[in-house]
Parts: sequence; structure tokens; C-alpha cells
Amino acid sequence: MKPIKMVDLLGQYQRIKPEIDQAIQQVLTATEFIQGPPVRQFESALSTFLDGAHVVTCGNGTDALQIAMMALDFEPGDEVILPVHTYVATAEVIALLRLVPVFAEVNPDTFTIDPAGIERLITKKTVAIVPVHLYGQCADMKPILEIASRHGLKVIEDGAQSLGADYFSDAVRAKGCTLGTIGTTSFFPSKNLGAFGDGGAMITRDEKLASRLRMIANHGQQKKYQHDIIGVNSRLDTLQAAILSVKLKYLSDYATRRNSVASFYDDHLNDSPFVKTPVRATYSTHVFHQYTIKVQGVGRDSLKNYLQEKGIPTMIYYPIPLHLQLAYRRAGFDEGAFPITETLSRTVLSLPIHTEMDEEQLSYICETIGRFS
Repeated sequence: MKPIKMVDLLGQYQRIKPEIDQAIQQVLTATEFIQGPPVRQFESALSTFLDGAHVVTCGNGTDALQIAMMALDFEPGDEVILPVHTYVATAEVIALLRLVPVFAEVNPDTFTIDPAGIERLITKKTVAIVPVHLYGQCADMKPILEIASRHGLKVIEDGAQSLGADYFSDAVRAKGCTLGTIGTTSFFPSKNLGAFGDGGAMITRDEKLASRLRMIANHGQQKKYQHDIIGVNSRLDTLQAAILSVKLKYLSDYATRRNSVASFYDDHLNDSPFVKTPVRATYSTHVFHQYTIKVQGVGRDSLKNYLQEKGIPTMIYYPIPLHLQLAYRRAGFDEGAFPITETLSRTVLSLPIHTEMDEEQLSYICETIGRFS
């Protein structure tokens, strides 16, 4: 049996090696390493994949969130609501812009922000909601958008883990990251659509907003040496764009492969007395960036250590909730403030899932979990 990895980037590369190598060689030959034609070509291809939404690439997913908030002209002291169960980058950019992160509890089944708890957090200073499409499926956008509309708030979708997931509302199907004011995503190598380095993008259906996002990402200039607004330097380089254009053609297939792995886990772990398999929301497809179980009745860390000893890597996303991180701890944010998230931090465990997994590996993982006691 091949060694089990959380993500098999080498195996994925080898499957499409001739196309990737050709794309890389074309960039090397052209020597247009910054803002070469492949960047716009990739943006156009991703726009088509996202049903025609405008796509503006940038340096990474964190930059995408920051540029999105800069484009919306938030002022220091403005409040932004976000789920407390998420990666730090979501809160980090809010704090860096001198905005105030306001944490919201999550749904214990989907792990995404619970719309029922949002409205009570809104104050006169609230300007935006940032739903995070966690682990590969969308947050429940319809009630979030309705709340935002009632209160005149912006919605910034953090889709770093969910590119390709679809959201269903009133029989209408739409791509995640295209529903709010701005969507953001990441092309970190381990993502479902991963580059060979860093990369990110912003998505919007507003043409004027797309133009503003592009200006901010390019030093605030629309024309060289004419800086109309304050901007940053955040670019997707040509080499990464060329690689991503190749991999984008396989993104739907990657989602199918990941769902096949998830279904195998579901079928073989559902009867385990201490494993609760992921819940698939009725309003969203799932692209399974992570396959995250909840461990109940036994020690999560004991199971993790046991699997590590058996050659099975696992990850915990996320072991310390944001409200208990020293950088974000404020008055009233002691342990117990967000009981659902705190329980998740003690019980969630992500199993290996990627496009190159085979049945032998999956059988070994499930059988090994079944022998744990």
C-alpha cells in the first residue's frame, strides 16, 4: 500500500504532468512573469466557471479578503460579523484594517455561521457579514443575505475552502462566492484548486466594484503611475496562473473524486459508535476540501495519536477557537462564550482526503478506526 498523505500533490501533478509542464515552459519561454497573458486568460476561464461573475486575481486568499474590505470603504471602528470557528485569516484582515471582528456562533452540524445568531449582533457600527464556506460546502446564504438586506450590510463570502460548491435557494442554483457583494478564494497548494505557490481571487457581479478591486490590488492605479486610490501590491504571478488554468479544467473531476472518497468514509464509518460523519447541507453541494468527523464518547486526541502510530495522518481544524486566541481575546470572551465552537475544537478531526486516494488506503483507514477502543 502507498503511504497515506493528507494531500497528495505529487500524485495529482503526475496525473496531468504533460499539460502542466507545457504551461510552465510556455511562461518560461515568454518571460512575462508578472501580469503576462495567462493571468487574464485564467481570470476569464474562472469567470466562465463561475457563471460569468467578474474575477480579479491577487497574491493569496488573505489578500483577497483585505482588498475586498478596502474596496468597500469601511472605516476604523466599523464592526464585521464572522464565524468564530474559522481560520485566523478571516479575523486577521478585519483587525489589520482597524475594524472590529464580532464573532458569531456556528451550526454544530455544518460548522458554518448560524444565521439565527447574526441579527442580535448587529449594531449601528456593523457594516458587513463574512460567512465562511467551511470544509467545502456553503454557509446558508439565503437568510444571511436577507439579514444583510434588512440592515444595509455588505456580504463578503470567504470561499477559500469551497471553490466549485453550488448553493440552492428557491430552486435556483448558483456558485458559491457569487452570491454576496464580493466573494474571495485561495489557491494555496492544498486547496481543491491549488497553485504551485500562493494565489487568490476576488469575485463579484458588480463591474464597477471589480474595477476598484483590480485597482487596489495594483497599487491603486488604473493607468501606470497614476494612483487614484490607496492600494497594495498583490498579484497572481503568470506562472501560477498558467498552472491554475490547466488544473481548472479538472476541478469538477476533482470534486467528484473527493465525493467518492467521502462516500466511502460515510459507508464504512456510519456505524461507528464514536464517529459522527459530516452532515451535507440540503442547500449546498459539498466539494470536500476536508472530511471532518466529530469524535464522541472517546478522546479525540487519543484517536489522533493512535492513527498516527498506524501511519494515518489527521488534522485538527481548529484546535483553539478564535475568541480564545491571545490576539483576539476581549472582555467577555472567556471559555464558555461559544459552547458549540469550543466543543468542536475538542472533537473535530479531519481524515485524509484527496483526488489520488485508492480503495486499499481507504479500507485500511476505516478498518483501523474500527479497531480503536
